[in-house]
Amino acid sequence: MFGKSKYIFYNYRLNQNVLERRSPIETKPIIVAIDGPAASGKSTTARILAGKLGYTYIDTGAMYRSVTLRVLREGLLDEIRRDESRITELLRTITIGFQGERVFLDGEDVSEAIRENRVSREVSFISSLKPVRDKLRELQQEMGQKRGIVMDGRDIGTVIFPDAELKIFLVADPAERAKRRHAELSLKANGAAVPGIEELEQEIIKRDRDDAERTHAPLKQHPDAVLLDTSSMTIDEQVSFVYDLVNKIARQ
Repeated sequence: MFGKSKYIFYNYRLNQNVLERRSPIETKPIIVAIDGPAASGKSTTARILAGKLGYTYIDTGAMYRSVTLRVLREGLLDEIRRDESRITELLRTITIGFQGERVFLDGEDVSEAIRENRVSREVSFISSLKPVRDKLRELQQEMGQKRGIVMDGRDIGTVIFPDAELKIFLVADPAERAKRRHAELSLKANGAAVPGIEELEQEIIKRDRDDAERTHAPLKQHPDAVLLDTSSMTIDEQVSFVYDLVNKIARQ
């Protein structure tokens, strides 16, 4: 009997020592909400940061792109422009999921397809539709219930998780963002033609305007968000900056 009690006591002390060795980041998981315009570096920063923290990364932009891709594939874009209620039936049957960094639409890996420029041109319109935002908001809030997540998008800190412990708003000069987008597209083009930097810059400026002026959940900085201009920052610098903020909050 005594031997058993001693074993239990030993394991209790061992477990206590393990808990004491865990960092504040591990013992106090939070929600990190990263918002900002296209090509500001938020998705790359969020993904690397989540890995460094041991958190779950949720790419909400990929979710809106997946809906947009489905609309384009079904040839419904013009109909939805005339009557946004036409998207309601599509939303009832769509499934979007993640396996690591891969994105799945209705069971198909669309990780590359959702980054095509035709999707980039229309995603701002599709994401402005209230039925779309309502549907994806429910999914995103469900994903973050247990905290310990990094989520990036355009309304994470203002609409999805206004109570997030850390809110970041990334910005960058449109010309710099166009260069980043051109490099990204060129890398994935496999020799195919890609839009020029000037064309991409104009598309980015238009999307910024569309995102900021839309009726439902417009792109804007939450009053509590930390503003970070990434125009002259490397990805490593961006990740380190946000990581230090997470560590500071976890130690409070």
